[in-house]
Amino acid sequence: MNLIPVEIDSIRIGQPLPCDLVDSNGILLARKAFVVASRADLEMFYNRSGGLFIDGVDAEALRKAYIDQLQTLMRKEKSIGEIAESKLMVDKATKREVVTTDRVDWRDLQVEAHILLRDPNREHFKWRLEHVFRTLQRESHRNPNGVLFALIQLSASETSMYSATHAMLVSVMCGLAAREVLAWPEHVEMLLCKAALTMNVSMTELQDKLTSQKRPPDDTQLAQIDSHAQRSVDILKSVGIEDPTWLQAVAEHHAQAPGDLRSKTPAQRLARMIQRADMFAARLSPRLSRPPVPPAVAMQACYFDENKQVDEAGAALIKAVGIYQPGSYVRLASDEVAVVVRRGTNTSTPRVAVVLNRSGMPTAEHAVRDTSQKDYKVVASVAHSEVKVQIHLDRLLPLTQTTGNDRVW
Repeated sequence: MNLIPVEIDSIRIGQPLPCDLVDSNGILLARKAFVVASRADLEMFYNRSGGLFIDGVDAEALRKAYIDQLQTLMRKEKSIGEIAESKLMVDKATKREVVTTDRVDWRDLQVEAHILLRDPNREHFKWRLEHVFRTLQRESHRNPNGVLFALIQLSASETSMYSATHAMLVSVMCGLAAREVLAWPEHVEMLLCKAALTMNVSMTELQDKLTSQKRPPDDTQLAQIDSHAQRSVDILKSVGIEDPTWLQAVAEHHAQAPGDLRSKTPAQRLARMIQRADMFAARLSPRLSRPPVPPAVAMQACYFDENKQVDEAGAALIKAVGIYQPGSYVRLASDEVAVVVRRGTNTSTPRVAVVLNRSGMPTAEHAVRDTSQKDYKVVASVAHSEVKVQIHLDRLLPLTQTTGNDRVW
């Protein structure tokens, strides 16, 4: 039995336990679903057993219980302070290992990232950041098409947690470009992805608010936007982030600095990659003040730099994720509308799944088309707002898996 200590304050009084509690020798103290009636009872367990522990195999059950608790608090519109008080049942002195599962619940991860970025001044910030980062990194290696599909779909349809979804999408895009196109070392890729995740940590709440605000930002909001990069650096320093390259990349992630990446400092290279990906991802997301633009149009904006020249970082992003990214919609030569599920043999020939037939009616089954074939070539991008079909991630994510006939570039 691999015992993991849990914090006494993380156990909810009056709620069923999500798994068995044992003592330091693995002897059962309370079975799963047992309800701890009072704080006094809990302290008695703790003092009698020299601490509270769980079996390592139950770690995923604890994670799910934690996410369910966060989602319940959000549905009840609790304050961010109350939500942040929720604690994962793992002792802070213990080395934590990210639990590997066969399937990621993307909406759960959305909630985790949302809480992480809305409340960065807590003792668990660095671990929570590592958890989100490692999950994204693992899935980006295992199934990059699936990660892009999930995040682009969520970016275009979900506004209540816009900032977190945006940060994850930018992080994933940057990581793919760094690894698959630019062949940057792993430690550089990791810094890039973490900097992208935390670039807007000082204005997460404001970003979420602006997605549902009809009027333009007022003077106070504009001042917050203008100062957010440095304020994000200050927050990261306050929670123990010390890497100078990471911090400088966050500080300069809105700098307009065209030019060859090799002529820049390491931090400036990361900042430029983030700036280009940030620009692309922001255009995908709907706001009350404007609809999202088609992904192909958004990608064009990051392909050319401020001098109307091809941007090296923007070009690397396009090569990594494609002109038609997984999760985006396209119209085919067959007059069908399809959602992109996999990158193809080149940037403009993805594999797609039909969602609207030639008559514009939703399809019961999602036939997969190879757009490198003349009859099914892509003739146009289609904005998410124009496709009145509900996409079920669980149903379509299996189609994103790369097959032996696909080449990832």
